[in-house]
Amino acid sequence: MTALKHRLPASIRTARLVLAAPTMAHAPAIAQLANNKNVHRWMARLPFPYALSDAEFFIREIVSSDEEACFAIEADGNLAGIVGLHFAEGDVPELGYWLGEPFWGQGYATEAASALVDAARAAGATALRSRALKDNAGSRNVLRKCGFAETGEAIEAANNLKGQTMVLMRLEFDER
Repeated sequence: MTALKHRLPASIRTARLVLAAPTMAHAPAIAQLANNKNVHRWMARLPFPYALSDAEFFIREIVSSDEEACFAIEADGNLAGIVGLHFAEGDVPELGYWLGEPFWGQGYATEAASALVDAARAAGATALRSRALKDNAGSRNVLRKCGFAETGEAIEAANNLKGQTMVLMRLEFDER
């Protein structure tokens, strides 16, 4: 899976967004947007409260790891959120994303996720997976718009959402 990460572009441009690796310059905005109960309630791996030190750790340790391909989502020069792929040994990459609350309802999640899906496909991914809380109809709708289909449900075993029902979703790419 590391090979796929290295085949992804360094940045992706869409009609309204720029996706590029988060840098320390993004840390204050990440901390400000992520330190929000309305964002946190949907996220499996986002600590709360979320401090500047959490954003710095994310950029220093997570962004650079072989297990993650992370992109800052910028709209009109402002950080709107994060989108990325998580690489787990023996499984297809998992798409994940979050937006700061001021950016909800504007189509940014769909635009960013679609762009990363397209980039992953172009880089050689054969499939992607994702998951969302059963109660998170908005996120499940974003994934459907990107071509994902619901494949089942599971109870989250760890992290912030432990014990809650997750909808599992998958996108298979046609082989050409």
